[in-house]
Amino acid sequence: MAADKPSSKGQAWFCATGLPSDIIIEVDDMTFHLHKFPLISKSRKIDQLIEEQGKKSSTVTVTKQKQRETGNEIEEEEEETQDQQDDEEEDRYQISLQDFPGGSDAFETAAKFCYGVKIDLSSSTVVPLRCAAEFLEMTDEYSEDNLISKTERFLSQSVFKNLKASIKALKSCESVMTLAESLGIVERLIDSIALRASSTDPTLFGWPVNDGIVEAKGTSAQALWNGIETGLRRKALARTSNVESWFEDLALLSLPLFKRLISTLKRRDLSPEVIESCLMSYAKKYIPGTSRSNRKPSSSLAAAITESEQRELLETIISNLPLEKTRSSSSTATRLLFGLLRSANILNSSESSKAALEKKIGFQLEQATLDDLLIPSYSYLNETLYDVDCIERILGYFLDGLEERNAAGIEAENEGNNDNIINSSRLPALMLVGKLIDGYLSEIASDANLKPEKFYNLAILLPDQARNFDDGLYRAVDVYLKAHPWIPESEREKICGVLDCQKLTLEACTHAAQNERLPLRAVVQVLFFEQLQLRHAIAGTLLAAETAPMNAGRLSGTRRDDDEEEEQQQDEEEERVAMSRGEQGSTTWRAAVRENQVLRLDMDSMRTRVHQLERECSTMKKVIQKIEKENPRGSGWRGSLNKRFGCKFKTQVCDSHESTVTETRRRRHHHHQE
Repeated sequence: MAADKPSSKGQAWFCATGLPSDIIIEVDDMTFHLHKFPLISKSRKIDQLIEEQGKKSSTVTVTKQKQRETGNEIEEEEEETQDQQDDEEEDRYQISLQDFPGGSDAFETAAKFCYGVKIDLSSSTVVPLRCAAEFLEMTDEYSEDNLISKTERFLSQSVFKNLKASIKALKSCESVMTLAESLGIVERLIDSIALRASSTDPTLFGWPVNDGIVEAKGTSAQALWNGIETGLRRKALARTSNVESWFEDLALLSLPLFKRLISTLKRRDLSPEVIESCLMSYAKKYIPGTSRSNRKPSSSLAAAITESEQRELLETIISNLPLEKTRSSSSTATRLLFGLLRSANILNSSESSKAALEKKIGFQLEQATLDDLLIPSYSYLNETLYDVDCIERILGYFLDGLEERNAAGIEAENEGNNDNIINSSRLPALMLVGKLIDGYLSEIASDANLKPEKFYNLAILLPDQARNFDDGLYRAVDVYLKAHPWIPESEREKICGVLDCQKLTLEACTHAAQNERLPLRAVVQVLFFEQLQLRHAIAGTLLAAETAPMNAGRLSGTRRDDDEEEEQQQDEEEERVAMSRGEQGSTTWRAAVRENQVLRLDMDSMRTRVHQLERECSTMKKVIQKIEKENPRGSGWRGSLNKRFGCKFKTQVCDSHESTVTETRRRRHHHHQE
């Protein structure tokens, strides 16, 4: 039986079939004016309710007939009119469905199905409609191809096979949770999500999802041909946008459902990257303050959550975070973790949750930035502006994790060059953290309430390998001494003791030697090592000059051309040898070849300049000898200058054949060898 287009008037819903309605069904605040035959043809529940009302109405009719038989004639005439009205009302059934699953929307869709109207199912409406069909007992045993089988078929063919559709359907279960649980729909949806998530490409999960999109855009930019977008680029952007919407849908789940989903994902041994991404996306949705650039909650739902609910949510996320460092760890991931730590301090979370989060951050501290480390001190017990104790604990976790990784590397590689393996995995991260801590010390050094002990303990916590140069640490020490002029001399010496003067550059040594804030002992050490550096620099320059090939005699133009050709051939030979060497030493060998080439060019220019000076000296000597021959008594220009200024000139102005300094040193060296 096909029905015309239904209409709703206010809180009443009518089915315009041209026939008067004979049944009224109330669901929530909506009244449905329907016809009993289409409904009872599909729903056993409505058929039973109508049958029960029919029995009651027949009982009422029999009672009224008995009353008319015993009454007088006047009363019979008055009641005839009333009976006609009652008969009309008795022909129209009234049913009230309390606590109907899915509410009036689900019942409206079920009623349309009973009238033969085509209904459109979606992942957001199929679960409430399935529960409504179960409530109305619309089974295939009662009527062929009924609503229960139709919704189950849609779940199996469209919802369970799609990740996003499963998440949306799981979200819709919240309004019909009791019945959906009894039907097993919630469990089946969670299993479907876990199965689809485990088969998803793990490279798509990043920190956060937007960063993965940016990265995908950068990589897919290579898939441009003459400025034309190729299919590869479009596919990459489509995949990353799907992942973004996947996480957005996941963050809409309620906390109980989200906890059940995460537990199922962990039981299925999903990759830590997937679990981390799910947790952090959910935290960004409901916990304000996870990002320093956006302190407001990302949704209106987050603003409605109470402080205790936020604390419970935060502790749930922290307890489910994988402790180990994941492959998707990045600076953005670490920034989010620091945001969670700030929120944990504000919400006064448990100490175990804070410690777990600090340990998680410590394992990827090299990904942090200086802005991440500047955690305000929220406790009234701390006098400092920033929480220095927290950073000290995080740094300790980082060093412990570094030692654990080194120990694991030693156990895995008992033979071979283990030192190279350890250094290759340790030094880059350690040096990044060393530079980060030096910047942090410079930032907190201006705090007047920072005790010397805290500054000293944090500065010496890193090993010597963390710093190639101590310029950054010297800058922090200088700022601290400037901001704390009242500390005694002993404390100043202790603070300066964290510096290794041998690691200071020449520029830093020059500044420190003139720094009046440094104690005398520190200045003396700086001056000593500065002189030592200068001595080494001069000795290295002289050694390079002695070992460089240099011909002190004059060379004719032909001889120089021959030498240049030989040097060019030698350079080409050295480059061929360098190319034939392995990859490990090729870079060093080529650098040495380039340095030799530069040094030879410098020596050639110096040799040319020496030849020019020799020619000038020879010309000047001939002129002087000619003047002396013309004035043998010294009454010429030399005598006049002696008389006026009392100057005495050496007869030999320049001798181009004098031995050079290099040749003299060579003769001395040869003499010592003999």
